[in-house]
Amino acid sequence: MTAYFSHDGFDLAYLDRAPEAGGEPILLIHGFASSIQVNWVAPGWVKTLTEAGYRVIALDNRGHGQSSKSYDPADYTPQKMAGDAAALLAHLGIGRAHVMGYSMGARISAFLALAEPGLVASLVFGGLGIGMVDGVGDWDPIAEALLADDPASIEHRRAKTFRTFADQTKSDRRALAACIETSRTLLDEADVARIAQPTLIAVGTTDDIAGSAADLAGLMPNAVAFDIEGRDHMLSVGDRTFKRRVLEFLAAHPI
Repeated sequence: MTAYFSHDGFDLAYLDRAPEAGGEPILLIHGFASSIQVNWVAPGWVKTLTEAGYRVIALDNRGHGQSSKSYDPADYTPQKMAGDAAALLAHLGIGRAHVMGYSMGARISAFLALAEPGLVASLVFGGLGIGMVDGVGDWDPIAEALLADDPASIEHRRAKTFRTFADQTKSDRRALAACIETSRTLLDEADVARIAQPTLIAVGTTDDIAGSAADLAGLMPNAVAFDIEGRDHMLSVGDRTFKRRVLEFLAAHPI
């Protein structure tokens, strides 16, 4: 059952699921054009983590899923979306949590760790490596594809993939087009070097979006890289080896 809280003018949907005995909290932050359901429930993450004894908290980012939408790009900076994540933890009375983000959610997680280091016990960045610093290619065609009247007219391969994904998830494409303008703010190497929490960076070996996990880990004081073998950006999300490595990582870094 979906719950809601309000922050910064948005009504934000969230999930809070814990084992009967309680457990360490982990906050999950989904990727662009995704949602709690698509990124975390359907691929089995919520089940995997709760069965391992964790209290799982996840939110639909503003403009996504069941949360309210805006068509103003100024509303979608990683700083503002990280503020939503911090506000959810405050709403639930949680002072410290593991944080795991995928793709855009990994970027938001990094901004959260920099803005509120005391809240973040450990980090998992999925689907985003050195692209967090160097950028992840030309995304302008994706915004155009999201707004195209006829999806058959889209020729750019990555843009077509994201338009198909947005249609499959029944997303508000106008909100996503606004989001993509401002949600890709880069961190510089000095910023990344200030993220001191234990961090796992996991990227698929055939992911052409994320950039190298090892290169990003090399900039950070307490990070390790994990290659998700044979998986691209979309298929890495639910990979069994990824789940197993995350559980090992969390167990090694209790709150």
